[in-house]
This record gives sequence, C-alpha cells and structure tokens, in this order.
Amino acid sequence: MKSVTEFWSHTLNQGLQAKTALATEGKTPEEINTALGEKFKYEGDKLKHFVAALDVASANQEKLSRVLVVSLTEGETAPPKAVKVEEHHYIPEQAAAPKGVANVKEMQKSAGGKGGPGGKGKHSGPKESPWGLSPEQKAAKKAGNKPPPAKPS
Repeated sequence: MKSVTEFWSHTLNQGLQAKTALATEGKTPEEINTALGEKFKYEGDKLKHFVAALDVASANQEKLSRVLVVSLTEGETAPPKAVKVEEHHYIPEQAAAPKGVANVKEMQKSAGGKGGPGGKGKHSGPKESPWGLSPEQKAAKKAGNKPPPAKPS
C-alpha cells in the first residue's frame, strides 16, 4: 500500500460546508470543483483527490479524523471501509475513543502490587523511615529473634 495523500477532518469539514453552500447557490459540479480548488489552493490530481475524499467524508461523518488516499499494489487487499475511485482507494479513519481511567486499586491488583492477589508479602505495608530501621528497632528485632547474649563475668 502506497500513500498518495491524506486530508484531515478539519479541512474536509470546511470543504463539505463550502460544497453545500455552493450547491445551494445553484452552481454546477464543474463550478463547485473550480471554487473548491481556488478556496483550498488545490489543482490537478490533488483537487480530484480532495473532491473524492469529500464524498467519502460525507458518508463517514461520525468521529472522522482523516481520509487517506492510497494506491494498492497487486495482491494487496483494500481495508474494509475503503472506497475505490478510479485507481485509488480512499480510506476513512475514525478517531478512537479515549479509554476510561481505571481505578488505582484495580490497577494495583492487576499489576500484583500492594494489596494485590496473594495477600501480604515481604514488602507490604508502609515503611516507617526511608532510611531503614533505627538503632532501637534493630536492637529490638535482634532481641526478639535470638536469645540475649550472655554477659561475660
């Protein structure tokens, strides 16, 4: 697939508005094409592609982000929504809806972080100090795990 050109939704929306305004004035299709070419400064193949892209855009208005104009090589298949005009395919692309923000607790559970599956782990719970245990805490920990050392007499 070789990209020829693309037209963004903003330009296509302006083109559709201009085209409908010219059509309500009673202009012929040739006059409409000429007026669109003058307004958007397109000529030749670019103008031909723009007019065809306007037709594709009018059929795919909802969430349209752009229309790609591509040429396919032998053996390639066109995407499902592609419209073939002469030797080129016009592919409307819709903008993807943003995904909702997940709950922080759900994200932690799925990532296996604190509070996730498996219950309390080695590193669960808040730390009292970012620098580790205090000397008193170290002494209490040693005293709790080992018998107190015998004092020499």
